[in-house]
Amino acid sequence: MLGDDENNGVLRGCAQCTFGVFEEQAAKNTNREILVEFDKAVQGLTADIISHTAFGSSYKLGMEAFHAQKELQAIAISSLLNVQIPGFSYLPTRRNRLKWMLEKKLRSTLMRIINSRLASRGSGYGNDLLGLMLEACTTTEQGGKQEQLSLSMDEILHECKTFFFAGYETTSILLTWTVFLLSVYPEWQERLRAEVLREVGKGNPSGDNLGKLKEMTMVLHETLRLYGPALFMQRKTVTDMVVGAITIPNDHAVVIGAPFMHRDKKVWGEDADQFNPMRFANGVARAAKVPHALLAFSIGPKACIGQNFAMLEAKSVMATVLQKFSFALSPSYVHAPADFLTLQPKFGLPVVMKLLDV
Repeated sequence: MLGDDENNGVLRGCAQCTFGVFEEQAAKNTNREILVEFDKAVQGLTADIISHTAFGSSYKLGMEAFHAQKELQAIAISSLLNVQIPGFSYLPTRRNRLKWMLEKKLRSTLMRIINSRLASRGSGYGNDLLGLMLEACTTTEQGGKQEQLSLSMDEILHECKTFFFAGYETTSILLTWTVFLLSVYPEWQERLRAEVLREVGKGNPSGDNLGKLKEMTMVLHETLRLYGPALFMQRKTVTDMVVGAITIPNDHAVVIGAPFMHRDKKVWGEDADQFNPMRFANGVARAAKVPHALLAFSIGPKACIGQNFAMLEAKSVMATVLQKFSFALSPSYVHAPADFLTLQPKFGLPVVMKLLDV
């Protein structure tokens, strides 16, 4: 991905742009407050960030691809519980026609970005996530005369789609539930604000000072435990195996329900249902009775390769918010976590943000 300085610059610029608008609006009100649909705000923010970091100079086309994929996700969610009738997906219904149009738009937009990079090979593929991926999957034939991609075009397209889903969706949900919990537990909001002002001050967050935000890290990990974006993971056994009293045959699909494991009192203690960031005071490995109890980013060879960037992004955005605002849940908030492929607040997260005195 981009270098640390470039990543930090993108994060700072996008966060300052989003919350700078809220700052101006709040400053115009006598009570210095503004009502914000926080979940929607961070969705736009994280989409902006991933479009810059994944597609760099192709940012505008990347945003077009993102919006098409977002609409396709909404269609998938709306039909998730429908009875699947054989052959129905091929009928030219209104929903299917919209789906086909969006799929065509998504593919053509991504193809434009990828082909423009392949055509500019002489000057490099670009110093963003797409460019680094193309560089990594390029092989030179013996003699150095001809270059080939080790991935097919379809495989590259699927990877680009994963950039968006993994890099945008999960981080925006992490930020949403973090603000929810800090609104419910204002004492922790004050603790984090004090830490941010102590380690970062009122200037721009950087990689060095974000690394010093220990309590921020604890809160983010506890948020991932209680309201992790990914509800289920699926794995397949490669041999016969025994887990506890359960025998699992070879080539058998196993569905892992993270929310159940993250609230297991045998693993996390009697306060497993409670918000307690202090359980992570000595790191993730010592937070529970087993070292790999937190499954927010999965574990092992299949662990999320973007977890460090996601945590850096979340810290940078939260530091910017805490520097400028205090916040509390709006009276209209209704607590209803819902499964929309990821764990989201069903009715959104309306938050009253109050501009802090300079």
